[in-house]
Amino acid sequence: MTFVQRVKGVLILDSRTFEDIEADTTATAQALLVVVAGSLAAGLGAGVRLGFAGLLRETLGGLIGWVMWAAVTWVIGAKLLPEPQTRTNMGELLRVIGYAYAPNLFAFFAFLPALDIIVGTAVAFWLLAATIVAVRQALDYVSTLRAAAVVFIGWLIFVGIQWLS
Repeated sequence: MTFVQRVKGVLILDSRTFEDIEADTTATAQALLVVVAGSLAAGLGAGVRLGFAGLLRETLGGLIGWVMWAAVTWVIGAKLLPEPQTRTNMGELLRVIGYAYAPNLFAFFAFLPALDIIVGTAVAFWLLAATIVAVRQALDYVSTLRAAAVVFIGWLIFVGIQWLS
């Protein structure tokens, strides 16, 4: 699959696309590109309202969040809540979760005052759905509900960290 085919597959939540990304050990740089592009788009969308600080926060936050999210997902999904067939590593999780950032490419449109809440909400739920599919495929889960639980627990951890900061 090409890079563009992968991004399209992620955007339509195609599980076969996530399997392809997971298996391709050379796709980590591509995943990084998706994270950077998605973070820049979100930063530009916020930047119109929040200035350069918003752009910087979104971009750096996206990169740091990507690595942290993959690590937390690995601990929760592979060590605490694995299914019998779960086999994964950080590289696989970095690739699929990085590509799951693709819906963030549309966050750019949040700069429009009339659309900021609608775009932000739609992108957030789309990103959540892509992350659940990514986690399900990377952790070789049969259960989408289990993948959603791993994502939700990870999200609670991040909310807790932000609250304590």
